[in-house]
Amino acid sequence: MNIITDVRSAARKFVAATSREALRLAREALGSEAMVLTNRVVAEGVEIVAMAPEEMEQVAEHAAPAAMAGPVASAAMQAPVASAANPAPAPRPAAAVPAPVPTAAMPAPMPVPSMPPMPFMPSVPYRPAVPVTPLLQQAMSAAPTMTFAAAAEAPAAATPHADPVLSELHSMRGMIEEQLATVVWNDRQRRDPMRGRLLRTLLGAGFSARLAKAMLEHLPANQSYAQGMAFVRSELIRTLPVMDDEDALLAEGGVYALMGPTGVGKTTTTAKLAARCVMRFGADKLALVTTDSYRIGAYEQLRIYGQILNVPVYAVKDATDLQLVLNDLRNKHMVLIDTVGMSQRDRAVSEQIAMLGSSARPVKRLLLLNATSHGDTLNEVVHAYRHGDAGSGNALAGCIFTKVDEATHPGALIDTVIRHRLPVHYVSSGQKVPENLAPADRAALVDSVFQAKAPSALFVPGESDLQDRPAPAEGASQVAQAQAETERLRRKYQQLIDAMAHDAQEVAWASKALADADLGFDAARELWRMAGDENVLHKSVLQSLKAHAWSEIATGCDRHVLALGGQLGLKSNEGGDAFACEGSLLLSDRDGRPLAAPNQWLSTAGARTAGEAARKPGQRPLQWLAQQDFGKPVVHLLPRLPTLEFMGGMQARGLGWLARAPGSTAIADAAAGRGSTLARLALDFGEPHAVRFKGKPALQAEAHAEVLLRGEHGLPMLRCVVTRVMEPKTRKILAQAYLLSNIGVEVGAAQLARWQAWAVEAEPCFRLIRQGLQLVGGLGELGDPQMMKRVLIAGQASTTVWRLLQAQGEWAGRTRVLLSQLTGRRLRPDRTPSGNVLYEGVAKLFLLLEALGT
Repeated sequence: MNIITDVRSAARKFVAATSREALRLAREALGSEAMVLTNRVVAEGVEIVAMAPEEMEQVAEHAAPAAMAGPVASAAMQAPVASAANPAPAPRPAAAVPAPVPTAAMPAPMPVPSMPPMPFMPSVPYRPAVPVTPLLQQAMSAAPTMTFAAAAEAPAAATPHADPVLSELHSMRGMIEEQLATVVWNDRQRRDPMRGRLLRTLLGAGFSARLAKAMLEHLPANQSYAQGMAFVRSELIRTLPVMDDEDALLAEGGVYALMGPTGVGKTTTTAKLAARCVMRFGADKLALVTTDSYRIGAYEQLRIYGQILNVPVYAVKDATDLQLVLNDLRNKHMVLIDTVGMSQRDRAVSEQIAMLGSSARPVKRLLLLNATSHGDTLNEVVHAYRHGDAGSGNALAGCIFTKVDEATHPGALIDTVIRHRLPVHYVSSGQKVPENLAPADRAALVDSVFQAKAPSALFVPGESDLQDRPAPAEGASQVAQAQAETERLRRKYQQLIDAMAHDAQEVAWASKALADADLGFDAARELWRMAGDENVLHKSVLQSLKAHAWSEIATGCDRHVLALGGQLGLKSNEGGDAFACEGSLLLSDRDGRPLAAPNQWLSTAGARTAGEAARKPGQRPLQWLAQQDFGKPVVHLLPRLPTLEFMGGMQARGLGWLARAPGSTAIADAAAGRGSTLARLALDFGEPHAVRFKGKPALQAEAHAEVLLRGEHGLPMLRCVVTRVMEPKTRKILAQAYLLSNIGVEVGAAQLARWQAWAVEAEPCFRLIRQGLQLVGGLGELGDPQMMKRVLIAGQASTTVWRLLQAQGEWAGRTRVLLSQLTGRRLRPDRTPSGNVLYEGVAKLFLLLEALGT
């Protein structure tokens, strides 16, 4: 009987397309108790090396006496004797053979090893002891002095006689666990694509793959991208270590040494920190020390800062000088030491740390980390300066971030300090002393990571870089469908560009004409860019809209700002939920053109009837406008006469309003002193003037009267303006309208009538919001964090489209024709495109300009 003494001569190899198929082949050939030795991905698929249980028993029985035979036997086990007929095989590294795992007990996905108490702190993976099978127990009973527990605890150098087979099997268990954890992660990412998108965001921000994956392990399932980013932000803020209280640190004082590699900004940071100390407790309580005798002009640079701050500066060469200087400065509240810049790979780092630790007065070390460095470099720096003390107990007190203003992917900084639990004391973001040094703030640091915009992403892994294998078979159809859709869109926009390439001058002229025509085109285009940026929240858009409204009012209004209230029913394009949108459209009191739609409000559609909604305009737009200061009084244009209660509230707030009223409104004639209605007032109309009524020439005249609404309401006298439209020749009355207002006599009756006419003309502008929402991405489902942002953008862009729709002149007609062509529609020369068509054309012009890079 041949006794098997080498695992490599008894193991069998199985290759299949998937791990599950390879395990099935191993079980069929070797039985359900077969032991898996290796598992790796090859060109043909997955390769598994396994052994039968009886062969494994022979190896274990032979391994016990060999383990006690001394170094010679151990060496013989590691490499069989070579001969001419049997050359020695190449030695295999220890990481090539994982721990044996029974094929019958191997789950499809194996559970991920449990994380330590800190939710996503990377650490050495937990590797439990290898399960002791009966076969291995026999081998261990033959050598009782060599147990797994002892082998795990003893250093490698202290166990030269350890059994090589068992040691190799034991050390490789972690490799299988890591591979299976990767399989579990990839499966979870396939089932939850949003997790993969968040992973790419974190990697793009500079975080390590280990920390990013560990953090996303705790992300709840079925989260939107915004919810996932909120989770990531809260976890980073909670875990990021920072200095608790700057006042306490400065009040405590002491000796602080600023350390770090060359060029990290130690001298400038020392000066910034010294300036903060001087402003806190005076120059006589501070001293500066430099140990930099290598760099030319190092002492002179710090001495100049010292002269500016009126602080003494001392130079030391060795530990003896440092001890003498610190002894002389024992009465100083704080001493700052500017050290020599050394590479983290310089052996002199430990000597420098030892010199600082030899002082009788404790020296607290602050490590400066360069925000522009690669994550691996930062990790190496912290290791060198943290462990360079060789166990002297002089540990790092914290760190300072430098050159943050130059960093493109500052996530590596956050990753490094979280992994090493190194508190961040200050953040330096420029050369100015001391303005560009600020205490570390958790929320500000985390937000700066995701707000950083790199001009290029050459060193950030892309979609293809994160996938080293094709997508699973079950997702192949989805991938093909997505690729087909991408190709269809590419051809569509390529055709659009090709169609316009022959007339690029027309496109350039139209974009310039729109930008020069005072339509708010540039502002609408910038908002359109924000719609596709998920990092821009609706609060940022709201601030931009307020600034734009203030600018438009300053140049487009004379003495008042007209606010037209409107309500619009919207429906979600995903969940089908119904919403009510309330907003205010700001108009010019000079010509009535819409200037801005600074805010919109969404609420779920209630059971209130249309009549009730008309009589009770939205309170939120009125309250919000009452809180704004646009530099001119706001006049609210109401489509119908509101309730007495509402008018009383407006009067109490001092808000001006103008509303259409029916002729049957009950009033008390102030002149006659008797009850009547608006239709029965005796009025003297002024001289008629030419207008257009339903597209035809007509004459209009206005009359004015002061009236008092009947009932117990406490309202003051109101102004009534009556407009009468007549046929030019026969003077036949075509229409008559009644207006009520609390505006003073400083505004004439004719002007009030014009304001109301402009409000009627601008009311359809609200309906364009529906078209804008569809073009900008739809309303979304309830709870979508980007929903409100899209509503705000659609509302403001509607004002630009409406002003273009009403614009006069050759340029306006020529531009409208071009925008209609962009939508694929042919416009008749005698017709003007509808607002929806024009809106679609403007949206496609935005895309075209982006594609052309203009």
